[in-house]
Amino acid sequence: MEIHTQGSLQLSASVLSIGALDGIHRGHQALLLKAKERAMKLGVPFVVYTFDPPPKVYFKGCQLLMSVEEKLQRLKMLGVDHVIVGPFDEAFTQKEVPVFIEELKEINPIEIWEGPNFLFGKNRKGTIEVLRRYFKVEVLQPLTCERGEMISSSRIRKLLQQGNYPQAKKLLGAECFTMISMCENLYARKNRLEIH
Repeated sequence: MEIHTQGSLQLSASVLSIGALDGIHRGHQALLLKAKERAMKLGVPFVVYTFDPPPKVYFKGCQLLMSVEEKLQRLKMLGVDHVIVGPFDEAFTQKEVPVFIEELKEINPIEIWEGPNFLFGKNRKGTIEVLRRYFKVEVLQPLTCERGEMISSSRIRKLLQQGNYPQAKKLLGAECFTMISMCENLYARKNRLEIH
């Protein structure tokens, strides 16, 4: 897997997915595996465009579910060929939709795979409909858990805040991530101290 900065990758064709992908939970995994399947079928590289930090962390100070290093490792495990990491800072938040579209044209996506709530560009003015004016865009419906609730990074953050680590792990779709193990250890230590 090759890692690139914004605007540095040029490809003659690709399959692309864009997103914060904080935690790379089961919903993200389903989307990425579908995009990878399409890239393999079409015989083109699979590209992920992600951000560091994720927008919700930058704007709202939300808890980060996974470091960029962990995210890159997980993306490699999922078979991504190229990852573009956009530095999500003040300058990036001012990137107008047409500028972002021109950047995407450099990697010539045959297909772009997104979730239904995807927004991009300054003031989140870019929508799936806008993307469809320039590219073929496929939308994968959100994955839900057995109780019918949507799997999302926000929901996982809430579960972690409530101390519901087993359910958070289940939604993340991984047995052990550094942050969750650390939280569990702190929680267990805190409980031991309160008992004695």
